[in-house]
Amino acid sequence: MAADRAPERSAQDAAVRRDLAVRAAVDQGLIGGGDGDEPLVCLLDVAGIRASAAALTAAFATALPAGTPVLHAFAVKAAPLVPVLRLLADAGLGCEVASPGELALARAAGVPPERTVLDSPAKTPAELREALALGIAVNADNAQELARLDALVGSAPTRSPLGLRINPQTGAGAIGALSTATATSKFGFALRDPGMREWLVAAYRDRPWLTRLHVHSGSQGVPLARMAEGVREVHALAGEINAAAGRRQVDTLDIGGGLPVDFTSDAGSPTYAEYVGALRSAVPELFGGAYGLVTEFGRSLLARHGLVITRVEYTKASGGRAIAVTHAGVQLATRTVYVPEAWPLRMLAYDAKGTPKEGPPVVQDVAGPACFAGDLLAAGRALPELSPGDLIVVPDTGAYCFATPYGYNSLPRPAVYGFTADGPAVRFALVREAQGAASIVAEAGGGQRDALL
Repeated sequence: MAADRAPERSAQDAAVRRDLAVRAAVDQGLIGGGDGDEPLVCLLDVAGIRASAAALTAAFATALPAGTPVLHAFAVKAAPLVPVLRLLADAGLGCEVASPGELALARAAGVPPERTVLDSPAKTPAELREALALGIAVNADNAQELARLDALVGSAPTRSPLGLRINPQTGAGAIGALSTATATSKFGFALRDPGMREWLVAAYRDRPWLTRLHVHSGSQGVPLARMAEGVREVHALAGEINAAAGRRQVDTLDIGGGLPVDFTSDAGSPTYAEYVGALRSAVPELFGGAYGLVTEFGRSLLARHGLVITRVEYTKASGGRAIAVTHAGVQLATRTVYVPEAWPLRMLAYDAKGTPKEGPPVVQDVAGPACFAGDLLAAGRALPELSPGDLIVVPDTGAYCFATPYGYNSLPRPAVYGFTADGPAVRFALVREAQGAASIVAEAGGGQRDALL
């Protein structure tokens, strides 16, 4: 019974830390209520991030035989911040990278090559050469990329574990744009296309250096059973390859990530333990110790542990609808603004001192600063009536939000701080500085002002 209530207690503890952090951010001048100078700041809960990493590693460790090789590689695209990658590395995680920039971030964080995985559908020859020279694991996306690997492996030895990404074609989830295992997905080798299964078995038989299989069948909106189905398909393919080779050629399965996040409450479901349970039901042989495992979780590790705090600058009414204009919008929560039905976020109201605001609910829009009508964090949301100087806190923004800002209207990137709460005392550590005007000008070609004259 105590274990069953552990996620509930964890959510309650996180909510307490959040309230403490908001009040401390005001008290310590990170965010200004009233006429304060700082109208926007973003926070990361260090204890929450560590707890997520521990829950992930424990869920798989308890299900696998002792000594089974496992690498949990964080999907850098979810939160490309070097201190975050460093924190996760300290918690035992590696990195999954999908571009030269993400690889540079992982290396800057001190993540070693042997704990790094390169995935991308568009790797250049230079990217492949660098990865193979460093000994980074590579999952090839298509036959033309495999041909490039043939040439590179033939010209120079490498320590890199190499494999192919498989599209199990198990179907879409609730968000089509994020569904990677559809019949026509741009990713990987389409397993159910005519002749593909036989082609793959032959490809491995002819290349003893192909020792991994990769699948990524999950994401936001994909149910656990469908995620597990994709893993089951690749596990079966590994068995066929090894039988054809007459030996244990495929020794590692990279089963991707994509655990969904519930953005409607502080509850942590689905949990990593629940996902492992779904895998054990669908493909129990996965936990027999015959294969090493790699995972690539991102959103589920970080989303819950980030929050945006923004000041209400003005309030107004239009057509009978109350509107609160804030400094957080499309530049931070891009998906929410453009596809609100798929990416709703909670809005929490605080007063200028950082105390949760009370009062009868009033239906209001929470608007961002960008110059287009659709820049709304929330439309028709019931909240205590907001006034200038109040604060809106947007939880669950630790992944794919403020860590990956969008440069609309040349709005500056906000400062990001990590926080730790020791009782009522809250300490902040700068993760990323707020962007200044000089940086915005430099990015916009300020140093080449006369280039087109």
